[in-house]
Amino acid sequence: MLYRSVVYLMGMLINFFGVALLINATLGAGFWTAFFIGVNEHLGFTVGFWYAAFQLIIIFVNAQLMNQRPEHRAVIPVFMEGLILDFWLEVVFSNVDLSTAPYVLQVLALLTGVALIGLGVAIYILPQFPRAPVDQLFLAVSARFKLSIQAGQTAVAVFMTSLALIIGGPVGLGTIAPMLFLGPVIQFCYTRAYPLYYKLDPRGSDVPEEVV
Repeated sequence: MLYRSVVYLMGMLINFFGVALLINATLGAGFWTAFFIGVNEHLGFTVGFWYAAFQLIIIFVNAQLMNQRPEHRAVIPVFMEGLILDFWLEVVFSNVDLSTAPYVLQVLALLTGVALIGLGVAIYILPQFPRAPVDQLFLAVSARFKLSIQAGQTAVAVFMTSLALIIGGPVGLGTIAPMLFLGPVIQFCYTRAYPLYYKLDPRGSDVPEEVV
């Protein structure tokens, strides 16, 4: 349990460090974050607050897609991730401003952010703990429509990017890059982290078969 918990938390921290880095690259936020920033600019509160609030709705969307009852345990990662996102944005990156940095540095921060988000998501879904609804959504879409993880993630990304654009969120290169590349990054990292995760499992579990 300790091993799985550490992996779960580590994945969350890496994921949202990447989100914060992507936002601070000032080239446009990721597709989910661009939407939440747009809502934040219209209605106030923090980005982390809206990140958590909207995920409570997505719990019921996922239930409909999977033809299951709402996953009440998903409330746990909702609040954890809202706090972690605000920690990176409001504490660690509070005095960071890359808006005047050289363009090459901004692009580097953007690409690093995308890579870290993909790595973080791939790590944190490994322990099979309750997943945040936004992450469960692309898995639910993949399962419902028989798509790969990459295709499911890309479909969700295109939809959320469109919504972010409609409400005036900070859509830009930092939104388009995750929309195009985050799915492949998650797929790449997950297929390589999956056997390593079970190899390092102190219980000595064999790698179960799974279609990715």
